Amino acid sequence: MFKRLLIANRGEIACRIMRTCRRLGVETVAVYSSADAMSRHVAESDYAVAIGGASASDSYLRAERIIAAALESGAQAIHPGYGFLSEKLELIDACQAKGIAFVGPNRRAIESMGSKIESKRMARAAGVLCVPGYDEGDQTPQRLLDEAQRIGFPLLIKASAGGGGKGMRRVNAAEDFLTLLALAKREAQAAFGDERVLLEKYIINPRHLEVQLVGDRHGGLVHLFERECSIQRRFQKVIEEAPANHLPPAVAESLYESALRMGRAMNYDNAGTVEFVIDADQGEQPYFLEVNTRLQVEHAVTEMTTGIDLVEWQLRSACGEPLPLRQEAITRAGWAIECRLNAEEPEHDFRASLGPVLGYAEPSRLAGVRVDSGLHAASVVTPYYDSMLAKVIGFAATRAQAVNHARAGIEQLRIEGVRTNGALLLQILQHAAFDDVLTTRFLEQNFPDGPQAEGDVRQQHVLAVAAAWAASQSVSAPVWSALRGFRLGASAGHAARIDLRLSDVSAATSSEAVRLFSVDGSYALFDAPGLRATVQQTADGCVVHLSQDGQPPIQVHVRQDAQQRWFTWAHGRSMIWDVEHELAYSLHAGTEANAETQLSANLPGRISELMVQVGQRVAAGDAVLTLEAMKLYHSFTAPVTGLVQAIHVTLGDIVSHGQLLVEFEVEAADGEGP
Repeated sequence: MFKRLLIANRGEIACRIMRTCRRLGVETVAVYSSADAMSRHVAESDYAVAIGGASASDSYLRAERIIAAALESGAQAIHPGYGFLSEKLELIDACQAKGIAFVGPNRRAIESMGSKIESKRMARAAGVLCVPGYDEGDQTPQRLLDEAQRIGFPLLIKASAGGGGKGMRRVNAAEDFLTLLALAKREAQAAFGDERVLLEKYIINPRHLEVQLVGDRHGGLVHLFERECSIQRRFQKVIEEAPANHLPPAVAESLYESALRMGRAMNYDNAGTVEFVIDADQGEQPYFLEVNTRLQVEHAVTEMTTGIDLVEWQLRSACGEPLPLRQEAITRAGWAIECRLNAEEPEHDFRASLGPVLGYAEPSRLAGVRVDSGLHAASVVTPYYDSMLAKVIGFAATRAQAVNHARAGIEQLRIEGVRTNGALLLQILQHAAFDDVLTTRFLEQNFPDGPQAEGDVRQQHVLAVAAAWAASQSVSAPVWSALRGFRLGASAGHAARIDLRLSDVSAATSSEAVRLFSVDGSYALFDAPGLRATVQQTADGCVVHLSQDGQPPIQVHVRQDAQQRWFTWAHGRSMIWDVEHELAYSLHAGTEANAETQLSANLPGRISELMVQVGQRVAAGDAVLTLEAMKLYHSFTAPVTGLVQAIHVTLGDIVSHGQLLVEFEVEAADGEGP
C-alpha cells in the first residue's frame, strides 16, 4: 500500500477519500486553490499545498501544478476523485513521466472513453446497443444541423468530453438548434477544454441506470450490480439508489453483461461505471450511454449495499494487487438511497446560493445514515465550482426504511448561511410517484415549479425570524421609544405589539406586514396565536423554540450575516429574510419606482462577459451580460428599449443576489417630448 497519497480534488470527494486513507494508515496530501484555503479537505489532510487561483482553470485543472505538489510533498500516488482532471490524459501522462502512481484505469481506457464519440464506436464494436444519433468528426454547424434534422426532434446535444450535465442541451425544434449548439459548445469548452459535441435522439421517458465495474491489472473484472439514477434536473443526478426499483431480473442481467463487455473491451483495471438508458415506453432494452472512467458521486449506495469500500479497492488495484473478491463472492443486501444537498434555490430555477457557511452540524448517532460532506463551520460557498455540498445516504433492510433514514439525515444535517435543495429532496422522498417506475422526467412531471408550498413551515419560520429580530433589539435605545406601535416590554400579563415588515428573500416575494406580540418572555403572531416562540441566545446566533398544543416542539436556528440579512433553518428547510420595523419600511417605500430601468442580479455569480457600454442603444431583450455560477452560464437581457446609462460591474466581478448591475434610460416613443 502507498505511504502517502495526493488527492487532486476538493470538497466532499477529497474528504471521502481521506476517510479510507486514515483507516488504511495512508498519509494524505491536499491541494487547494486560493478560494479553498480554509476548506475542510485542507483542514483534514496531513499535508496541504497551494496550487493557484480561485478558478478551476488556474488550479485544479493545472496538471503541472498537481504534479509539482506531489513531488514537493513526497506523494507516491495521485487520486483524482471525480471531475476536474480525473479523466484527462495530461494527468495520467504526467504521473507516468514522474514515476507517480495514478489511482485510476489504464491510459487506453481513459482515452477511448474520454470521448463520448469514441466510446459509442467501441460499444457498437463490442455488440452493445447505443442510442441512435450522430458522433462523427465533422463538427461544422451546418453538418450538425443536417444530422439533427435526420435524427428528428427532440434531441440532445452533448459535450463529447463532458459530464454532470455541462455542455448538454435539449433541442425541441430545428429553429432553436444553432442557438443551443453555440451555447453547448461554449460551456463544453469552458468546462472541459473541448468543444466537440455529439447528437442523440431524446428518449421521452427514459430510465437512467448504471453498473459499477472494478478491475485489476491481472485481468480480473467484476460488476457490483446496478444503481438507479433517474431523478435528475438539468441532466444532473439528484437522488440515486441501489438496487433499482421495479427492475426485472432479466433486464438487470442484460445490464451486467453489457457492462462487462465494455470493461473487457477496454481491459478495464480500476473503478468505473457504465451508464445506460431504458425507454420506459418502448420496452426494456438498455441503450449504452457512456463509461465514466473514475469513481462516481453515487458510489456510496453501492458501498452500503455490498459492504465494499470502493476507494480501498481503487488503491489496491493501483498498487498492483488482485481484486479481493471474485464475482461469485460479491453479494448485496438491503437498500441505499443517496440525496445530493446542493447550494441552490429550486424555487427559482435552481439558481446558485453562495456565501459563507454560518453554521454546520452533521447528525450524530443516527442509525442507518451516512453523510459525505465537504463542509465545516469555516466553509465559504463560491461560484467557482459545482453546487454539491454534501450527500446524505439512508440505508436499511427495505426501501421504505431507507427512505425514512434518508429523510431523517436531511432533516438533521444543519447547513446555515446558504440555501440548499433540502426541502425539495424531502418532498421527493415523500411523493407517491417515488414508489413508481422512475424516469428522468420525474421532477418535470411532479415538481415543475420546484418544492411545493408548505404554509405551516413558512409560518414557523416567519414567527422564528420575527421573534429573533425582536429579541435582538436593545430596549434602552431611545429611537425605539419614538416608534409608534413598538413595545418590547409590558406589564405582566399584557402583550406588547410589534409591527414588522418581512421580505422573504429566498422566495423573492413582495414584503409582508407581520404583527408580533410579546408577553411573559414569549412571542406569537397575530394570525397564529396558538403558535408560541421563545428565543435562546447562542454565541453566534439564536435558537427559537416553537410550541403548539398537540404538536411536537420545533427548533429553528436563526443567524444574521454580514449584510444584516437573517437566515432561518429547521428540519432541512432554510429561508433568507430582510426584517425591519414597519415605520422604518414606510420611510423608504416607493423608492423602487424606477426598477423597470434597472437590471439586477437574480442569482449570485461572476461576471464572465459584458456586451454593452455606457451610451449604447439597446432594445428590450438584447443580451447585456453573462453571469457564471457553479460552472453554468446565465444570460441577462435589457428590460427596456433605450440607452445604457450606467454599468456598475466589471468583467470578473463577483456579484450577490439582488446587486444592481446596469441602469438604463428609457427611450421616448416617437412624437413624445422630453
